[in-house]
Amino acid sequence: MLTFEKKLNRPMPKRYTITAALPYTNGPIHIGHLAGVYVPADIYARYLRGKGKEVAFICGSDEHGVAISLKAKKEGKTPQEVIDQYDQLIRTSFRSFGIEFDNYSRTSRPIHHTTAQEIFSDLHQKGIFEEKETEQLFDPEANQFLADRYVTGICPICQHPEAYGDQCENCGSSLSATDLINPQSTISGAEPEMRKTKHWYLPLDQYETFLEEWILKGHQSDWKPNVYGQVKSWIDNGLQARAVTRDLDWGIPVPVSGAEGKVLYVWFDAPIGYISSTKEWAAEKGIDWEPYWKDKDTQLVHFIGKDNIVFHCIIFPVMLHATGDYILPENVPANEFLNLEGQKISTSKNWAVWLHEYLEKFPDQQDVLRYVLTANAPETKDNDFTWEEFQARNNNELVAIYGNFINRVVVLTHKYYEGVVPSAGVLSKEDETVLDEMQLLPKKIDQSITQYRFREASQLLIQLARLGNKYLAEAEPWKQIKTDPERVASIMYTALQIATGLALLSEPFLPFTAKKLAHLLHLDSLQLKWEDVGEKKELIPTDHRIEKAQLLFQKIEDVQMEQQRVKLAASAEQNQTETQTIAPLKPQTSFEDFDSLKLQVAEILEAKKVPKTKKLMELKVQLGSEIRTVISGIAQDFDEAELIGKKVTLLSNLAPRTLKGIESKGMILLGENEQGQFVFVNPEDDTVQNGAEIL
Repeated sequence: MLTFEKKLNRPMPKRYTITAALPYTNGPIHIGHLAGVYVPADIYARYLRGKGKEVAFICGSDEHGVAISLKAKKEGKTPQEVIDQYDQLIRTSFRSFGIEFDNYSRTSRPIHHTTAQEIFSDLHQKGIFEEKETEQLFDPEANQFLADRYVTGICPICQHPEAYGDQCENCGSSLSATDLINPQSTISGAEPEMRKTKHWYLPLDQYETFLEEWILKGHQSDWKPNVYGQVKSWIDNGLQARAVTRDLDWGIPVPVSGAEGKVLYVWFDAPIGYISSTKEWAAEKGIDWEPYWKDKDTQLVHFIGKDNIVFHCIIFPVMLHATGDYILPENVPANEFLNLEGQKISTSKNWAVWLHEYLEKFPDQQDVLRYVLTANAPETKDNDFTWEEFQARNNNELVAIYGNFINRVVVLTHKYYEGVVPSAGVLSKEDETVLDEMQLLPKKIDQSITQYRFREASQLLIQLARLGNKYLAEAEPWKQIKTDPERVASIMYTALQIATGLALLSEPFLPFTAKKLAHLLHLDSLQLKWEDVGEKKELIPTDHRIEKAQLLFQKIEDVQMEQQRVKLAASAEQNQTETQTIAPLKPQTSFEDFDSLKLQVAEILEAKKVPKTKKLMELKVQLGSEIRTVISGIAQDFDEAELIGKKVTLLSNLAPRTLKGIESKGMILLGENEQGQFVFVNPEDDTVQNGAEIL
C-alpha cells in the first residue's frame, strides 16, 4: 500500500500546489459541486497543512465563455453584471462551508488576461498552433458566428429536439454544431448558414506518444480507474486538433495579428486561471510563484469533476508540456456525479440543493453536510444524495456516536473533577489497548487520504468515536465512581485522550466541529499536531482544565426532512407541467424538403451497447438485401435481447456520421411515451417487408 512518505518510490515533495476546478459564474453552488470537487480538495489541503506541509490551495471564478453571454442576454444584463453577482455568491458559499483556499481569484482580472495571453503567445511563437480556415455556422440576422451553445437542433443520435451544438443533454452524446438536424440560432431563431473563418488549433494528435508515456504507462497504478479509463479511451480513439480561439465578443482577446474579434476559447484560458491565481497569491505574500508550477520538487494535484477529465488530463497537460518548463499533475482524482433523490441534478430545472439555501434551513450545520457528502462521495461511480440518508447519518453517527461520546466525557469530567483532567494512575490492559488502537488510526487515515479515498477516511474518523463510546459503555465509570474512584480517574483520563485525538483528526473533515471541540478542551495552549495522535500516549495532560459541555450536533427532525421533500416535489411538479406543455411548431418546410427524406422499414438483427457510453446502442439492421450499422441513443430504454427482430423506421439517406469511432448510416425514428421513455415509430402491419419505402 502506498504511504504518505513513499508513493511509487518518488521523493517527498517540498511543496504542494492543489487546484480545485474553477466554478462557472453563471449560477450558485450546489451539493454536487461540493461533493465532486471542493470538499475533497479542502480535506486534502487541510490534511497537508496539519502535517506541516507547504501548500498553495488555488481556485477562482471562471468568467468567460458562451454560457456567461447566454445568461446575460437572458437576464437583460451585461456579462460583467452576471459574473459580479455570482462571483460574490460563490465566494460566500465557499467561505460559509469552510473551504479555505489560499487564493480565490477571477479570470476577468488583468493578471489572468496577461498570463493567458503570454502562454498563448509563447506557444504561438514556438510554432505549436496550426492555423486553419474552416466553415462554421453563422447567424445572418445577428451578424455573428455561432458558438456551439448558440445552436440548437435535433440530436442525430436520439432525436431529442433541443440538443445543443456541443452536446445532447438527453443522451449525453458529444456533438458538433454541424451534426444537428434543423439547426437554429438561439440568438435570433434564424437558420444558420456556413461561412469561412480562421482559428488557431492545438494539435493534440501530435502529443499522443507523450500522453501514452506519461499517463498510460506512468500512472497506470496510481490514478483512479474512472479517470485512467476515460483518458485511455480518448487516446485509443485518436486525438484531433482542437481550436483554442473563438469568434465571440466576451473573453480574452487573441494577442496576434489577424485575430481581431476573436477571443481565447474558454477551455484554453480557464485552466491557466490556476497559474494566474497562484501569481496573484504569491505577489500578495511577497514570494516567487514559479516554484509552485515549475519546480520538480512540487506536487501538483487537480481536483475536478468527471466532466473536466479531458481538459485536465489531456489538453492542459499538453499546453504545459509544450511550454517546456511547467510541471505536470501528479494526480487528477476526479469524482463522478452526485444525483439527488434518484435524479440527475439540474440547475435549469431547480433540481438541486443550493448551498446558500441549505444554510437558511440548517444554520451552523455546515459540518453535517460536509460529512454526509464525504461519507457518500461519488469517488468511482455516480452516487445518490437523499434527505433520508442525510438525516440518518446525522442522527445515528454524528449525534449518537461522535457527539454522545464527547458530551459524556465532558459532563463526567466536570461532575467528578470540576472540569480538570484527572491523574492517570495505573492504566489497565483495557486502557492501554484502546489508546494503542487510537494510535494506529492516524496512519490509516494518512493512507486513505493520500490515495484520495476520502470516504474511507471519514469512516475511520467515526471509528475513533465508536471506539471511545464502546470504551465508556464497557468501563461504566458512573457505576464505579463510588466503589473505585482511582479506577474511574484512569478511565476518564483515557477517555479524554481519545476526545483530544478526535479533535485533532477531525479538522480536515469537520473543521467547525474541530474548532468547537478544541475550544471545549482548551487545546490551543497545548500546540498539538496531527502526528502527536499516533506518537504520544498523553495528548491532554493531568490538571488541564476544560470548558463545560456544549452540544456539537443537533438531532434533525422528520418535519425538517419533509419540508425538503415538499420543496423538491414542487420542483418536480413544475418541471412535469413545463414538459407537458405543447412544444412550439417548428418553421414550415417545403414538400420538396420532405420528399427528399427516404424512410424505409428495417429489421434489427444485432444489438450491443457501445463501450464507455451509457446511452448509445450499436445496431445491425437489415434493409432489404443490405445490412447497415446504426448508432442510436436507446441503451437505457431497451435491453439488447428485446431488440432482436424488431421492425423499425429508418431515415436511410441521412449522411453517415462517425460516433465513438463507429460509422452510423441512418437514423431510427423514435417517439417518447408519457413516462419519458423512447418508443419506436413502427409500421402496424407486420407483413411489411424489410426495405419497403414509407410513402
